[in-house]
Amino acid sequence: MAKKSWREKLEDDKGLPRVEKITEKMSKRWGTGTIVIPSPKEVDEIMKSVPRGKLITINQIRERLAKKHGATIACPMTTGIFVSISARAAEEAREEGEENITPYWRTVKAGGVLNEKYPGGAERQKEMLEKEGHKIVKKGKKYVVIDFEKYLLE
Repeated sequence: MAKKSWREKLEDDKGLPRVEKITEKMSKRWGTGTIVIPSPKEVDEIMKSVPRGKLITINQIRERLAKKHGATIACPMTTGIFVSISARAAEEAREEGEENITPYWRTVKAGGVLNEKYPGGAERQKEMLEKEGHKIVKKGKKYVVIDFEKYLLE
């Protein structure tokens, strides 16, 4: 069986999204209520909505997903994995000549930290964001967008 492309992984919703009750084991970390396990496409759609010059954090994506599904929280693990799949699917599309790809480089981690797991690592994300006018500094081993809060999507 051929290995799935990143775009195929993005399209495969595996029966998601799904809202579940937060289990007792999970409640120690996340409190009580419900958790939404989003679909890859939902995460990609939010990332696609970020215009040039703006940024969104993975936590903001999780907040939007939770609100959309009426859940207490959105799963941090699957949301993070789907952000990564979206980025790789976008690069795959770019390599095949598509120009209108998901601007994944506008999705940053908490605190404006760049994502070293993106295609080309944090260095590539830094280049892409600088092209859009953002200032990036290195703090320790991480790259961070200066004044990232000013550019966050509402």
